[in-house]
Amino acid sequence: MTPSAVLHADDLTLAHGRTVVVDTVQLTLPPGRLSAVVGPNGCGKSTLLAGLSRLHRPAGGAVLLDGRMLAHLPAREAARRIGLLPQSAAAPDGLTVADLVRFGRQPHQGLLRQWSSQDQQAVDRALTATGMAPLADRPLETLSGGQRQRAWIAMAVAQETQVLLLDEPTAALDLGHQLEIFELLRDLADAGRTVVAVVHDLISACRHADHLVAMKAGRVIMEGAPHEVVTADLVRRLYGVESSVLRDPATGCPVVVPRALAS
Repeated sequence: MTPSAVLHADDLTLAHGRTVVVDTVQLTLPPGRLSAVVGPNGCGKSTLLAGLSRLHRPAGGAVLLDGRMLAHLPAREAARRIGLLPQSAAAPDGLTVADLVRFGRQPHQGLLRQWSSQDQQAVDRALTATGMAPLADRPLETLSGGQRQRAWIAMAVAQETQVLLLDEPTAALDLGHQLEIFELLRDLADAGRTVVAVVHDLISACRHADHLVAMKAGRVIMEGAPHEVVTADLVRRLYGVESSVLRDPATGCPVVVPRALAS
């Protein structure tokens, strides 16, 4: 894989109509690390991810990839460098895991470049990396929720982008499947990808992420390593909840124990 890319938001403002949802965010995502974006519902996390992927056009500011404005890159080049897995992705009935993963190679196709052994190798690597190779011929609708999510991530892995953005990849999964997905994202970051995930659960974000981005009301109010930035005061500011922040004796990561709504 090519070296990890540096993704930077420079006073990024994103709006829905006249309503500003992300307000002048200044943010650099550490390359080759797993970053988690956390915050209360409606604070702009998903919109920020859409802006970072070029899916949502900025109302102000810019997104830069290795110092180049993302908006100025050709669409195919941008798709080869940044992958986005949105919430509630859907596929046609009857599609197999392998069929889905092959879609990840579309940015690498063109009039002068059709399907090649290189594409098939990328698909095979993605299936193996996500543990989906034994299920390659299974229709998606026959899989469990965790398996389906792994299949979608395999598609994004096959795209072979330097940056991978995921919007709540563990939503609606049980504890065991959540751990599987976080371990997979951890492996992808350790292999050199810059991985950014919107994470609903603060405790999981603290346990698995290298870098935490805390948002409230469209702004980034804190960022850094979880053990450095997660405090009872931050939990109160984000969620209006009084809590105790303990340390996991095995890992040293913060463990948030909610006590009551803040008065």
